Amino acid sequence: MEDFSFEEVFKLNDFFEKNGQLFEDTLLTEAVEVKDKINEILTVGNIDLVNNAHRLVVYIIEGREKELEDFATYEGIAWATQSINLSFKLEWVQAIRRTMWDFIQQYQKLSNKMSVENLFELEHEINSRVDAFFNAFFVSYSTYKDALIKEQKELVEDLSVPIIPINSFISILPLIGSIDAERVIILEEKVLTEVGNNHIETLIIDLSGIADMKSDEISGLIKMLDGISMMGCTSVITGLRKEIARKITELGISFDKNTKTIGTLQQALYNYI
Repeated sequence: MEDFSFEEVFKLNDFFEKNGQLFEDTLLTEAVEVKDKINEILTVGNIDLVNNAHRLVVYIIEGREKELEDFATYEGIAWATQSINLSFKLEWVQAIRRTMWDFIQQYQKLSNKMSVENLFELEHEINSRVDAFFNAFFVSYSTYKDALIKEQKELVEDLSVPIIPINSFISILPLIGSIDAERVIILEEKVLTEVGNNHIETLIIDLSGIADMKSDEISGLIKMLDGISMMGCTSVITGLRKEIARKITELGISFDKNTKTIGTLQQALYNYI
């Protein structure tokens, strides 16, 4: 913002931080339908709406566009993964927008330092950033959701393996359904091909959709992970269920040292994005 100085941005951000609890209370009164779903969304999807709202406000006020886009991408994938109703997200972000403007008005009354020109400029910038967040979120949500739907369809047809690029270096491989010997072969062939062709540096393999695997299939998966490692790609396993973990332990098999394990896909996305 040309006329809205760094000092004023800092003071506005400080005003939001000092009134954080009041911001939360106001936000919850604005988000009528969502407020009763906050704990459920946290439990089911590991998505902390309230803390994420504070984070979003900081990115918007400070104009941190790259962080805003990355956050929207992460949120889109998280919501698509858990199939949470999109109407909740729409209401929540719109409630954040309204609450922000309520607080900006309070800030203006207390400070009386922003000119009319600055207020108009601030309105344009903040609303543009909220809209940009929405756009990036829905693109990310739709892309990931479509990929999951496509995977479910192709699993029945030809056991296809969806590798979803997140950026130039990171991709996700969400596995659902059953893993048999034939699918392990297809997995290894396609994964190694995609890692080589697309120069994937980190492949996040989400196993939350796999209830169980036989010993031979587990050995095949370990073999694939070894191949990934030899090609210079780091593999990250998420959503490993206790039944599979127990079998891996009983077989005396260990993951390659370059293979990392993280509890959930959301945690992996947060760490790597």
